Amino acid sequence: MTRATLVFRYSVFAVLATLANLAAQRLVLAAVDGEIGFAMAVIAGTGAGLVLKYILDKRWIFDDRSTGLAAHGRKFTLYTIMGVVTTLVFWGFETAFWLIWRTDPMRELGAVIGLAIGYVIKYQLDLRFVFRTGMARPERRAQP
Repeated sequence: MTRATLVFRYSVFAVLATLANLAAQRLVLAAVDGEIGFAMAVIAGTGAGLVLKYILDKRWIFDDRSTGLAAHGRKFTLYTIMGVVTTLVFWGFETAFWLIWRTDPMRELGAVIGLAIGYVIKYQLDLRFVFRTGMARPERRAQP
């Protein structure tokens, strides 16, 4: 896979996971108010984005075609662990924007910024520790 294809796919998948995250948050926030609603929304959104991104990354970024509960369980566990630090970055930005501006558009902007930073870090961690045998290393062209 070329670097351009890799960056394009990874970016599209990050956007899809971000949209899934924010959609899940909106559903929870529509049903539950206050700080409890906010906490529940952040957790639900994180879960929705995590599962979608794992499914897409496993196949289309890292070309991991392993099957079975054991393989998925191990990789999803590692994938989730690699996401803990990046999730803290995302939650930090989203929460900071919420605490500063107290508006949903600014909360979502903070979420988008945090997720973007987190996804860049997460790719490197996933490449190194989760999907070591996949195709996520872009092809290098010979220099003239």
